[in-house]
Amino acid sequence: MGWFPDNVIARMRTSHMLGIFLRIATDPALHIYFGVTDIPARFESVDPDGTVYMGGGRLIGLPVLQNLIGGTADSVDITLSGIDPATASETLASIPPVRGAAVQVGMMTLDDYYQPMGPIVPVWRGTASHVSKSRQAVFGLNQPSITLSLSVVAGTLTRSRATRTLWSDAQQKAISPTDDFCKQVQRLAYGIAPVWPNY
Repeated sequence: MGWFPDNVIARMRTSHMLGIFLRIATDPALHIYFGVTDIPARFESVDPDGTVYMGGGRLIGLPVLQNLIGGTADSVDITLSGIDPATASETLASIPPVRGAAVQVGMMTLDDYYQPMGPIVPVWRGTASHVSKSRQAVFGLNQPSITLSLSVVAGTLTRSRATRTLWSDAQQKAISPTDDFCKQVQRLAYGIAPVWPNY
């Protein structure tokens, strides 16, 4: 058995009913299921008691989610579109601060009654950065709609931190005051060959 239980893998081979779940660790936590109804579910190792995931509407697309190992931060936007202006304003006014909150995306196959077949399996984790809204131009008799986006970064960088472009001694001392590893970086940058000890 790997990430998914055997009965879930068997279901994946014969069905395309897959539930995508989003959990944002705000206070209180926000739980969204990309579907049309609210369903009870639990995130494995995150929500042991489970909760109700609100239906966020039909999923049109999901950005590419990359798990980074030793890389720079990757940023994705998770988007809900087609919201009327009044609902969008109420949503923005009522959500708790999201900056720095952990964001988990998970998935699980759904049975014939559109219920998850087991605990949600987390497949991606990021850190919330900020919420933004945009509005498309309206033509003719079309109704105005708002698109809400949550920017999430994977990795150790958020917009509030400066990028470390050079590992200078001062930058290293800011992290670890007693670490002399980068003490000679400036000399090496100028092409001065260090004198290595001869044993």
